[in-house]
Amino acid sequence: MPNIAAPCFHHIDSNALLHPQISSHKPKILLLYGSLRERSYSRLLTEEAARVLTALGAETKTFNPSGLPLPDDADADHPKVKELRELVMWSEGQVWCSPERHGAMTGIMKTMVDWIPLSAGAVRPSQGKTLALMQVSGGSQSFNALNQMRVLGRWMRMITIPNQSSVPKAFLEFEEDGRMKPSSLYDRMVDVMEELVKFTLLTRDRAPYLVDRYSERKETAEELSKRVNQRSI
Repeated sequence: MPNIAAPCFHHIDSNALLHPQISSHKPKILLLYGSLRERSYSRLLTEEAARVLTALGAETKTFNPSGLPLPDDADADHPKVKELRELVMWSEGQVWCSPERHGAMTGIMKTMVDWIPLSAGAVRPSQGKTLALMQVSGGSQSFNALNQMRVLGRWMRMITIPNQSSVPKAFLEFEEDGRMKPSSLYDRMVDVMEELVKFTLLTRDRAPYLVDRYSERKETAEELSKRVNQRSI
């Protein structure tokens, strides 16, 4: 294979995949929701999901998007941007929950994702983390926001789990106190959170090896070679 850079081409290390050093701390899950309404059903669904995650043994943190500036309308040292990025770095898995607005995810949801960089120095903040997706709708069942967020999750190099939750006519699914009513929709949300915790436990200690890529090893080697072989500094 003449096109292969042999020093950067590694055989698969089954031991790294099957026998990693297993972490003992609780899975760390960040939850994001895409609405600022006083009675936000995406927030209420996210809060319900956080309760389930906690009962499943996870540690959860939820980001409030209120006050987050539009991308490129503020510097990265803006307090809300720093808070979001620090939470992303902290997390091992994430939940994204957006209302469907005009047949799409909300601008708030997209703004949060747009503030998450693909790389921060030598670290990729989202790469290799698990992701679960949920949406709420004011009308009939729909999956438009879910499909868009799934594309985003792949672009952010996240391990997006197969199951997902869509809650139609969300205004009918919550009590006045904000708790979700028992239903098949509630059961599906529990299914999704259960699957997220399982995938997070399965992959978090393998993530560094899973995302180790030939192309990036080759690029790093070429950059190192250029630095080492400089004739003058």
